[in-house]
Amino acid sequence: MLYKQIEQNKRKTIMLVMFFCLLIAGIGGAIGYLGYGDILLGLIVAAVVLVFYIPITYMSANAQVLGLSGATLATPEKHPQLYNIVESLCIPARIPMPKIYIINDPSPNAFATGIKPEKGSVAFTTGLLERLNREELEAVAAHEIGHIRNYDIRLMTISIALISVVAILADMGTRMLFHNRRGNDNKKTHPAVLIIALVFVILAPIAARFVHFAVSRNREYLADATAVELTRNSVGLKHALLKISGSDLDVRKAKGSTASMYFSSPFSKERKKKRTSWFSTHPSIESRIERLEKM
Repeated sequence: MLYKQIEQNKRKTIMLVMFFCLLIAGIGGAIGYLGYGDILLGLIVAAVVLVFYIPITYMSANAQVLGLSGATLATPEKHPQLYNIVESLCIPARIPMPKIYIINDPSPNAFATGIKPEKGSVAFTTGLLERLNREELEAVAAHEIGHIRNYDIRLMTISIALISVVAILADMGTRMLFHNRRGNDNKKTHPAVLIIALVFVILAPIAARFVHFAVSRNREYLADATAVELTRNSVGLKHALLKISGSDLDVRKAKGSTASMYFSSPFSKERKKKRTSWFSTHPSIESRIERLEKM
């Protein structure tokens, strides 16, 4: 079942890219029409931004996430238990041993990164290592290994990069609307099309984030299921979720753009919510525990 989910995840990556490319093409046409009354010009601008921004983000995402979080490379000498746990989980997961990083932060959390298993990395906060026992730490590590195994990181990296492109184009659209319209009154534009283009520029970033968050929440459920498969134990993950949800600390260097990468929301207000909203990066702790108890 999980292998089918992994294949579905790869197909969803292609579908996600196609959706965002269509969205980007639409917003490109909209900004061209709003700014210059020329849809084709906007499509060209969108294509240029897409062609240059996506490869750069895709190739540098791993280093960017680790750099933003302040992660430092761990060593087997300083963290023998953590190394033993991750190494033992990689055997049933059938993936190469990822690099292990430590984040000096009292908030208990973790994340995985890497666009493919061969380049995977997992990072754990010092707060997580201090609060969780071996069983709970193994469950969290298995969850992050699950993200790498299921190619979730590739999916979320592409999603984050495409959201950034949409945001850049939407910003360009609003600027062009206010700065260039006066000098292009000679362009033949239809009022109804102008309104549609303006609405598209406003709503496209919201739609992009909505899709990203929905995909992110779905991946968390799958990673939880993978963790149970690897550890043969749902209790450890349940207890880890309860301990992490009890923390009132935010991950200090966490950013909104990378929040979906973490084991649970790096922001305490989001973690405390008992219900999952449309724009939540993670399912609520209660819903994740509920699913675990049914396994």
